[in-house]
Amino acid sequence: MDWCDNPNSRCIFWLNGMAGTGKSTISRTIARELAEKKRLAASFFFTRGKKDISHSRMFFTTVAAQLAISLPVLRTSISDAIDNNADIFKQGLREQWSQLILNPLKNAPTQSIQLVVVIDALDECDSMQDIQLILQLLAEAKDLATVRIKIFLTSRPEIPIFDGFRQLSGEAYQDFILHNIPLDTVDADISTFFVQKLSPLKAKHGLVTPWPDELILEQLVERAAGLFIYAATTLRFIQDGIDGPEEPLSLVLSATKSSSSPATEHLDGIYATLLQHSVLGRRGYQECAERFRQVVGSIVVMFNTIPARNLAQLLQIPPKMVSSTLDSLRSVINVPEDESQPVRLFHLSFRDFLLDSQRCSNSRFQIDEKEQHTILFRKCMSHISQLQENICDLWGPGALITEIPDATIQKSIPPHVQYACRYWLDHWRLGNPLALEEDIKTIRQFLEQHFLHWLEGLSLIGEVSNGAHMIIALEEILSVSCNGH
Repeated sequence: MDWCDNPNSRCIFWLNGMAGTGKSTISRTIARELAEKKRLAASFFFTRGKKDISHSRMFFTTVAAQLAISLPVLRTSISDAIDNNADIFKQGLREQWSQLILNPLKNAPTQSIQLVVVIDALDECDSMQDIQLILQLLAEAKDLATVRIKIFLTSRPEIPIFDGFRQLSGEAYQDFILHNIPLDTVDADISTFFVQKLSPLKAKHGLVTPWPDELILEQLVERAAGLFIYAATTLRFIQDGIDGPEEPLSLVLSATKSSSSPATEHLDGIYATLLQHSVLGRRGYQECAERFRQVVGSIVVMFNTIPARNLAQLLQIPPKMVSSTLDSLRSVINVPEDESQPVRLFHLSFRDFLLDSQRCSNSRFQIDEKEQHTILFRKCMSHISQLQENICDLWGPGALITEIPDATIQKSIPPHVQYACRYWLDHWRLGNPLALEEDIKTIRQFLEQHFLHWLEGLSLIGEVSNGAHMIIALEEILSVSCNGH
């Protein structure tokens, strides 16, 4: 927090670290502390695969809305900017930044308090061009005279982000490399984590004290190799032991290192052990492995999270098949007790592991990203090809969407169909779009028979603007297809 309080420090503080080093935990802790001190100007937590926070389209508008709350003197100017430009929410990032944030801050009365904007996981924004533009725009905050705004930003050290910072002057930002913290310091924190989290298990199962003993604790810390995600995943695996924590702990300690890079070898080792025990450890493991690739393979490449029951509907498989697969993987997949809530990965490092054949050496678990996108495209097409005119059975063509109960829309266009309407083209583009004439034929037939039904569906779920972008992209792709044949 010294950086936030120092008036001479740079505008942007970049906390960068490899996957699993605990960046998000730090950013959430800092945001909470700033909020308690009433110094949090705004926060935005990017998350890949979650609809509105996996891209930048709502980034500056969200920050502006929060600024209007945390700094009331900005409300009038932000409101005026919206009144003077009703389309501001559809405009580019530069226009939104300038009109909704930068200009109101420039024209605000002098403020004595130092405010901070917290941005977590910028690397999970799905557009690298947007990431670099966001960095350029945020750096302009260093020239503000009346309001002191600083930005606390976390990300993995991805090349586009490095390039984005290299384009800024040295006066604009300061970086702190999380994975360069002395290992002794990190190891001490991880050791404390294990002691605190394993103690309740010892009491619950009546294990002999001390458990785990110092030698076991040292081994766990050594295997974590400075990665908090290893510690968290290992803990969940131990906690999920059906007959108690001792067997999964033994499996963790007997796991061999992965043949992947030194930075991920222990993490990959625990993922491999977990899958071997949870999936292949069952009878009929070949069937379980195929089910794993079908269910989990879909989760890791999908653009938005949906509940397990809707995932089953999207994939057109029995719900029990999805639930039984996910139940064995609760160490790495968050399966909410509330069935209406979406399932999601605890950490993207598991996704990275499954998609990288060098890291995931067991072919039963490897996910072919292009193949999975193609499979999901075809599933989406089968659903949106069932769309019909006036799907919500409205009382007339002039009905306003605001007058339609949300329950009516959800019943007529359930989450898996909404997902199909929004993302079928993205899956096709990331699959192998021009390889199979059969898929192109399916698209053309869909457009001939259900184009207007699809647009109606997009309108009802509030995705018309994205539909316009999809039509433009589709036209380009199909024109290439025509030229190629």
